[in-house]
Amino acid sequence: MSRLSRAESQARTRDLLLRTARELFLRDGYHATSLEKVADAAGFSKGAVYSNFATKDALCEEVIAQVRGEHVAAIAALFLAEGSLTEHLRAFDAWAETTVGDPGWTLLEAEFAIHAARSAPEARARVAEGGRQAARALADLLRAELRRTPRDLPLPVDELAETILGLGIGLGLRRAVDPELSPRPLGDLIRLLLAR
Repeated sequence: MSRLSRAESQARTRDLLLRTARELFLRDGYHATSLEKVADAAGFSKGAVYSNFATKDALCEEVIAQVRGEHVAAIAALFLAEGSLTEHLRAFDAWAETTVGDPGWTLLEAEFAIHAARSAPEARARVAEGGRQAARALADLLRAELRRTPRDLPLPVDELAETILGLGIGLGLRRAVDPELSPRPLGDLIRLLLAR
């Protein structure tokens, strides 16, 4: 078995730290997860964490970006697949049932956004940009649907995307606290808006 190169070893360490941090941040939240806990759980020194991530904020931002990217990719796959809007929205309903309001993800993103807004101006700008990227991705999906089936919308596409995203976030927060809430109204709202 050949030895790993220095770059391969560093990449492996970084990946393990990121996976460990993801697990801890999603399970325990931003404030309860220290860099020491990440290092210990991954089997490294705190120095190994700092050599890969400048700050706890940087590490958490990377976890959030990774999870958000997975969610955006999953939704895009649903809506860009072959099939009708009805089929796409049925698939979205199933995705929303298991994802909207997931306590680990929802509460981490909210906790970090509050932290950034109150005490980390540099992170605040990046959190805001992450939200804008998510809204742009949703607007792109809406535009793709309109190319397939042209129709009038009650709002410009970008505003509609921001509205749907905002409602989804709000429903997700409520559902993280009250899992009895159904995410179905989000899909129903999209149906209503696109049925015009």
